[in-house]
Amino acid sequence: AFPPRVSSAAMTTLKEICRGLPLYPLPENRGRRKGIPHAPVRTPNLTAQEKKLALCNALRYFPPEIQKKLAQEFAEELRLYGHIYMYRFFPDIEMRAYPIGDYPCKTKSAAAIMLMIMNNLDPSVAQFPQELVTYGGNGQVFSNWAQFWLVMHYLSEMTEEQTLVMYSGHPLGLFPSHPYAPRLIITNGMVIPNYSSRDEYEKMFALGVTMYGQMTAGSYCYIGPQGIVHGTVLTVLNAGRRYLKAEDLSGKVFVTSGLGGMSGAQAKAAVIAGCVGIIAEVDEAALLKRHKQGWLMEISSNLDHCIARLRCVAWRSIGNYLQTFLLGLTLWFVHCKMELHDMHFLHPVFLIYSREARKNKIALSLGYHGNVVDLWERLVHELDTTGELLVDLGSDQTSCHNPFSGGYYPVQLGFEEAKQLISTNPGKFRTMVKESLKRHVAAINRLADKGMFFWDYGNAFLLEAQRAGADVEKRGANKTEFRYPSYVQHIMGDIFSLGFGPFRWVCTSGDPQDLATTDSIAMSVLEDTIRQGVSTSVKQQYHDNIRWIREAGRHSLVVGSQARILYSDQRGRVSIAVAINRAISEGRIKAPVVLSRDHHDVSGTDSPYRETSNIYDGSAFCADMAVQNFVGDAFRGATWVALHNGGGVGWGEVINGGFGLVLDGSKEAEERAKMMLSWDVSNGVARRCWSGNDYAYETICQAMKENAMLKVTLPHKVVDKNILEQAVKH
Repeated sequence: AFPPRVSSAAMTTLKEICRGLPLYPLPENRGRRKGIPHAPVRTPNLTAQEKKLALCNALRYFPPEIQKKLAQEFAEELRLYGHIYMYRFFPDIEMRAYPIGDYPCKTKSAAAIMLMIMNNLDPSVAQFPQELVTYGGNGQVFSNWAQFWLVMHYLSEMTEEQTLVMYSGHPLGLFPSHPYAPRLIITNGMVIPNYSSRDEYEKMFALGVTMYGQMTAGSYCYIGPQGIVHGTVLTVLNAGRRYLKAEDLSGKVFVTSGLGGMSGAQAKAAVIAGCVGIIAEVDEAALLKRHKQGWLMEISSNLDHCIARLRCVAWRSIGNYLQTFLLGLTLWFVHCKMELHDMHFLHPVFLIYSREARKNKIALSLGYHGNVVDLWERLVHELDTTGELLVDLGSDQTSCHNPFSGGYYPVQLGFEEAKQLISTNPGKFRTMVKESLKRHVAAINRLADKGMFFWDYGNAFLLEAQRAGADVEKRGANKTEFRYPSYVQHIMGDIFSLGFGPFRWVCTSGDPQDLATTDSIAMSVLEDTIRQGVSTSVKQQYHDNIRWIREAGRHSLVVGSQARILYSDQRGRVSIAVAINRAISEGRIKAPVVLSRDHHDVSGTDSPYRETSNIYDGSAFCADMAVQNFVGDAFRGATWVALHNGGGVGWGEVINGGFGLVLDGSKEAEERAKMMLSWDVSNGVARRCWSGNDYAYETICQAMKENAMLKVTLPHKVVDKNILEQAVKH
């Protein structure tokens, strides 16, 4: 049964959004809006029969009397953009997270879900808002705008005895349920494994029958780039500890790429971590967006200027007069279009003073408007001509999980030229991407050989580089290992095994004061836990997160909803949730709070090239953990749960899931939080323990001591490895 048909006259209020699809009259078709970024054109290569099927599938949402009118424009969208987004039904409303009380709903849970959906589509949050893409180049909230209207209507009608079921963006409907069941169940991309290939995905997405939800895009739990800021801060800090043996990253240089969706966090993270971050980005709109938000301090499209600026940061300690003279002289040479290596007489001076950079205390985020391969190759050039290594740490956050559809732009082409080639000659574009990846890796290898430390950020960069023929092989390693580690293998994996992961919450009042109150509560909980006694490794993680919360307000991290993220273990998550729920009950927080987490967590994701890349017992390619987590969260109290194919490293490479849990101040909400959050962490720690991780073993043993109801199968190590060799020989 379809929702009521309503007038489309105004479409400016939440009440009207909740009435259903606007059909009589139809809203004006204004097509793609100008002035906002748009998703790259998709190339599904449909046959004539498949195009008819795609149209038929799209028209199912509309009554016969208007299908003829819509069929022509939907066919045009499919031809021009490779997908039917239904631009006519793009809502004429300010898309943002409104205070929960503004939503015309029968339950707080439904209103909270609506708030989270609209936050994911907020233009200040979403990467391509009109194509319903939140981040990652193709992380969809829905497949088309008809689905948005239907979902908002269903949520407005939902009671505590119904559950909304979502099939890859499509609302199957409201089904009878009970108050303790989830109000929403989401699955995205659940394709039969043998058909879960990129080419098949492009066809199925064009047909409107499946969807790539990334991680928190399709589960409605994205909180803007703040989430990845925190993860990147922790990664950079721990990379400094591991690779540079440094607690203080002042004067250290971190080079990476990507300022679009989640990668937009890197600039802010570099500054919070205290280092100098140079981030390349081909899309000027993304650079300007991050600069306007205050996340990026400077922008330059001139590599000479970037190198000069890098050195300038170093020179604060050598005296203003000499610094000004050298910088002025350098920029004069740049203005004259001369290369820095032409200034032979200044090379000794540059070398001395750029080395002084490492003693500096200045943090900087510099956005280079250009291709990251050019930046890496320029750093190699500086090494070859001056003997100076200007970079300490390196990574990459291009959307390399989607390299041939706009996730990675080849160095041989400009941005606009590349976007055109994606649709006009996808085969040539694919070849150029592979050539670019080989150049990309060659430059990184050259710098790494001289002491730069590089890691894969779980975006499938090394996987795609390997497939392109780049030199990333690690001899004698298993197939999840490359020349460079993933950040999970060397940095975050042990943090996951301690039970720490990206725990987050959203204050549905929309009041910054509520967020400040939750920040204060979280800090107090972590400080109290430290005083009660924790291990050294856990204490370090708590201190990092206390520092993060203290820094968060100063760095204006909120984009969209009033949200916060921190990394916490089971004990911390449960304690923070209980304390926040009691603060709501006492009136210190004015409205419900939504708890969630990134799918990139202890238990939420099975991904052999990222989250489970440090699992070496052969089970890294198994997805039992993520599926069990989804099911277990559902019957332990989650308000909604989601299970996805794809996310981070790409379609067919990962299974991941997430949840939302509404705290409303009730005793029931507290009990749900205790039970569900405990499972949500312990599941993954137990799996990591069984795979042989020592940190996980210690963590799950401690959890069993604290809860007599928890009984986990513990592994026995093979102490004498010689028996394996002898057994195999005989």
